[in-house]
Amino acid sequence: MRQELSLLQRFADMFLKDVNLGVILMNTDFQLIDISDTACRVLGLQREHVLHKPMDYVFKDLPAEHRIVDPRILDGMVVRNQAVSWTNNQERYELLVDSNVLRDEQGQVVGACIMFKDVTNLRSLEEQVQRSDRLAMIGQIAAGTAHEIRNPLTSIKGFLQVFRKTFQEQGMIRESDYTDVMLREINRINELVNEFLLLSKPKNATYEEVDVSQVVRELLPIINNEAILHKVTVQYEAVYGLPRVIADREHLKQVFLNICKNGIEAMGDGGFLTIAEKMDPEERRVSVDIHDTGPGIPMYVIDKIFDPFFTTKAEGTGLGLSVCQRIIHDIGGHIRVSSKGFGTTFTVSIPFP
Repeated sequence: MRQELSLLQRFADMFLKDVNLGVILMNTDFQLIDISDTACRVLGLQREHVLHKPMDYVFKDLPAEHRIVDPRILDGMVVRNQAVSWTNNQERYELLVDSNVLRDEQGQVVGACIMFKDVTNLRSLEEQVQRSDRLAMIGQIAAGTAHEIRNPLTSIKGFLQVFRKTFQEQGMIRESDYTDVMLREINRINELVNEFLLLSKPKNATYEEVDVSQVVRELLPIINNEAILHKVTVQYEAVYGLPRVIADREHLKQVFLNICKNGIEAMGDGGFLTIAEKMDPEERRVSVDIHDTGPGIPMYVIDKIFDPFFTTKAEGTGLGLSVCQRIIHDIGGHIRVSSKGFGTTFTVSIPFP
């Protein structure tokens, strides 16, 4: 009997330390009795600081509706495969949560157990497949109609340019201004058609070895100029000797510039935009974190920002981030976003050979 208890104790210790599950144990006083290493990593907790503390203390900085642990668990509430989004600093996790009460030999409740599995990669892959299907369908439609749209636009633009020249020669300033407005709108339509075509697949892509740090440094003057207009300070954190990635240089510039401009515009007047390079030798990936100190992205919006035509801007097309995601996915990378209501971080991750 003693040997069996020892074996069970060893298993419990191993389960909490080595198994890739988040585990939280609490007693009937709603105090945290033990917590696994995985739970500490995902939730951003330090084991020695939270053991034997009330759960209200452990999650004191969060409103009740955003806490993983519900006091009703001790009343017998059972949770099975509940999907929960959790943001820890700049990392966002998708979790599947289970919970149940623990009873003694007499059937009395002596505590509760909460277990969760990190399914971020699975959810990300599922969303990537769904978005890729939607983007491919939109791209096919765009590719088929772009030619038909551009032909009449070219004729209209040509005649408007003739009219403008005639108006200017005859001193008809108001009519000339009207043609300028129409020509600008035609150019906007042409840009929209180009973005449609990029949704299908980036054209004329030249894949080669690219130094990500060099790409970012080439963009810094443009990003700084945009930031000055919005009174934003740009901070660049470089990593020396990043491995080269296989990508199209111009398309990478488009991705980083688009995300940086979005962050700058989101902050309004004032704030900090941080561009930080990272390398993960185990996953063989180079990453660039782009963090702004803006108001953040609401949870009900954050899952839609990569969807085609979804935008929160008055004059946005909702295609910018969709195009960025397609470009990065085509080179085997991914873009992730996390936001805690104050500031947003986009992480562009690209594999290296």
